Amino acid sequence: MDMQLKDARVIVTAGASGIGREIVQAFAEEGARVATCDVDADALADLRRDLPDVHGAICDVSDVAAAAAFMAKAIAHLGGLDALVNNAGIAGPTAAVEDVDPGDWARTLDVCLTGQFNCTRVAIPALRASANASITNMSSAAGRLGFARRAPYAAAKWGVIGFTKSLALELGTDGIRANAILPGLVAGDRQRRVMEARAQAQGKSMAEIEAAAFAHASLKDYVTAQQLADQVLFLASPRGRTISGQAIAVDGDLGMLG
Repeated sequence: MDMQLKDARVIVTAGASGIGREIVQAFAEEGARVATCDVDADALADLRRDLPDVHGAICDVSDVAAAAAFMAKAIAHLGGLDALVNNAGIAGPTAAVEDVDPGDWARTLDVCLTGQFNCTRVAIPALRASANASITNMSSAAGRLGFARRAPYAAAKWGVIGFTKSLALELGTDGIRANAILPGLVAGDRQRRVMEARAQAQGKSMAEIEAAAFAHASLKDYVTAQQLADQVLFLASPRGRTISGQAIAVDGDLGMLG
């Protein structure tokens, strides 16, 4: 299917590995012009070797000045902007609320929520000039269900949905659509690390944690990064031109995280 994204100007945050890299590659395969940032210099170098046309830079999106500088340079390099994908995020701590370090709480919200604000505020003027403008924010199933022992992450991801809905209401008259994607259990190293931390915290095996994770899902299978990339591309394409203000779950119909 032609997603009509050839020469689209796209910025994806945290695009050097995992879900972000899959999104970057998917846009590139559609003929889009892509810029990305990451905090992992080695992963970014690997990405540039595989996709030399992708503009890449080191940036921590939680740093307001660094995010603004990256966005400005990326927009100038691309010659404008059609799609922003706010993908950057961290897992945060696994602990009961009373045991969460306030610094870990702040860091999780700074990256997962404030980082999206930092990038979006700079992107909006450029998006206003696009005929196919979109913002896609990565939230999580934790952003609609909550997540015991992962309160900082869940709070940030709930915030992403509120931020996204507010953007849709505010920017609709400018022809800019905004949506959030809520992944469930995503196959990959990050999900494995989260489950390992949870298993350690609860004194359980990985098999027990995995069984509990899927106990409340209709489809007992992991989401793939490719599925998430497919959803992002559809929302950014002209085919998704009337979809805005939505929190779209890609999670196998999870009923609870625990």
